[in-house]
Amino acid sequence: QVQLVESGGGLVQPGGSLRLSCAASRIIFSLYAMGWYRQAPGKQREKVASITSGGMTTYADSVKGRFTISRDNAKNTVYLQMNSLKPEDTAVYYCNADRRIGSGQDTYWGQGTQVTVSS
Repeated sequence: QVQLVESGGGLVQPGGSLRLSCAASRIIFSLYAMGWYRQAPGKQREKVASITSGGMTTYADSVKGRFTISRDNAKNTVYLQMNSLKPEDTAVYYCNADRRIGSGQDTYWGQGTQVTVSS
């Protein structure tokens, strides 16, 4: 019954902005690290950004300075603010929740949302 639901994808011109949202349910959200991944056709899935339960963020070099990940634990939601978008950012973006525990890990994925950057 764990569910991650993404929204906010769409078509945008180069240089434009989008804000992706991922709403989680049926997990103790504050205990999970959250991340955004993307996958373009014919390419491997790539981690774009992540944020720990304590708020520490990391970014792929390709998006550093342009994208910002944040979380609102009261709303069980993680966001990805994407600015200065480039055609190379075109991909399906996936939300991820991850918790490492002594016996292993819990990992969940959203369904993905399409982001297309084109003029």
